[in-house]
Amino acid sequence: MRTSTHKLISLGLLVVALGVGALVLLGAARRGSSIESMDFDRVQRSTSPAYDARLTRPSEAGVKAFRIPIKDATIDIASGVTYHAWTFGGTVPGPVLRVRVGDDVRITVVNESPMPHSIDFHAARIPANFAYRTIMPHDSVAFTFTARDAGAFMVHCGTPPVLMHIMQGMYLPIIVDPRDGWPTAADKEFVLVQSEFYTKGQDADWPAAMAKNASYVVFNGRAFQYRDNPLQVEVGDRVRLFVVNAGPNATSDFHIVGAVFDRIYPDGDPSHALSGVQTYAVPPGGGAVFETVFDRDASGEGQYPFVTHSFADAEKGAVGMIQVGMPTMYAHLSH
Repeated sequence: MRTSTHKLISLGLLVVALGVGALVLLGAARRGSSIESMDFDRVQRSTSPAYDARLTRPSEAGVKAFRIPIKDATIDIASGVTYHAWTFGGTVPGPVLRVRVGDDVRITVVNESPMPHSIDFHAARIPANFAYRTIMPHDSVAFTFTARDAGAFMVHCGTPPVLMHIMQGMYLPIIVDPRDGWPTAADKEFVLVQSEFYTKGQDADWPAAMAKNASYVVFNGRAFQYRDNPLQVEVGDRVRLFVVNAGPNATSDFHIVGAVFDRIYPDGDPSHALSGVQTYAVPPGGGAVFETVFDRDASGEGQYPFVTHSFADAEKGAVGMIQVGMPTMYAHLSH
């Protein structure tokens, strides 16, 4: 028994050492008997030609370990516009984390930047003074929590002034699926993080942020990127969108032009689903799960803009497109 235990511990350590996407079965077939480890210093989500919004299903691993580096980066926030950002993992938003209710989530955050930062998981039930403490340059923090609540959650830097750290790009989404999955089978899944940039040249404009006068309002870190690079689905697809609003100030009044949401999960509890909804508000720091079906005899083949229905913010970049099938393109279609 002692030898078997030592072998399991050794294999677990090997998984962490392997890093990117390592999935090592520890002997049993049941869920919870494996560890998946992801090092976001070694792998970065693609942002070209657009931030990759596509999602894959969570693995069956009962333990999911993530290493998240904090680093400064120059990013594109609009066509021809660059910005000096503070990031998790080198992109804005940072990497997408996906787990299931019941998973043990192991987090290691390493501060590779020249200033203090921290991390705050809205999905975690954990003492903030332990997990969300200040991380000095070249230091790290590690903690574990059990995922107990399903939904789409924000993760962000909580170092004061929090407004500055969020507006600089320090946020990412974590998706927590129900233990037994969502009630419906989605054909395509996407993540969309709405946020704002307040800019003066390539740097932050603090007075504009305090006045809530955003320069850009964006999905997944860049203005209009999904208007130019639509999300692709097929006729008949049920599409599930995990929408997180990183703010720091504006509400996301999420709407798809030409479609109606047949399901919205405001809090991730499948028994709380709303139906037949046209627009749903996601507050800063919140998230919700949206579903619609692009039926052949209704919202079939065609182009469907998605927006925040606060149109002053949509004009600043919070507009994208879902392309269903291979429709005829009409130059006048815009929102």
